[in-house]
Amino acid sequence: MITEERLRQTFSEGGAQEIYQEVKASGDFLGFARQYAFSQDYRVARSALWGLTKARKEELSQLQVILNEFIDQAIRTENSSIRRLSLNIIERLEMNEEDLRTDFLDFCLDHMTDVEEFPGVQAVCMKLAYRMCKFYPELMDELKRTLEAMDIDYYKPAVKCARNRILSGKLK
Repeated sequence: MITEERLRQTFSEGGAQEIYQEVKASGDFLGFARQYAFSQDYRVARSALWGLTKARKEELSQLQVILNEFIDQAIRTENSSIRRLSLNIIERLEMNEEDLRTDFLDFCLDHMTDVEEFPGVQAVCMKLAYRMCKFYPELMDELKRTLEAMDIDYYKPAVKCARNRILSGKLK
């Protein structure tokens, strides 16, 4: 049974897989996310989010109704693990033009080029910025100029790869 105490103690890939399997068996990804993914205890939230990242896209689609809560969490958290895991879930959810939030776009644009940010966060922010900018040609032009201006020597392979895929038109 999943409890806060158990989530507080989950620190492994295997533990995250176990949590995912239990949530999958219950079929209630939304209830699980609402109960644990936004916990004030970062260890509980991190373990819950980690388990959710194991879900298939169809399973994660249950979380579409709380997209904005994941966005708020990614923007506001000081914990880099919570930020990265929240962003990974957001990336796997649908994002339509009406979902565009300028605060989130600004956040992604800032964090994708921040050399102090973790590469996983930079890369997913870059992909999410691209997805949001696709709705507006003028924003896409600005994004591409920003990517072209990056001094790529300062970035890790994950960031370089995401940048190159966007600039070459290979990111969907």
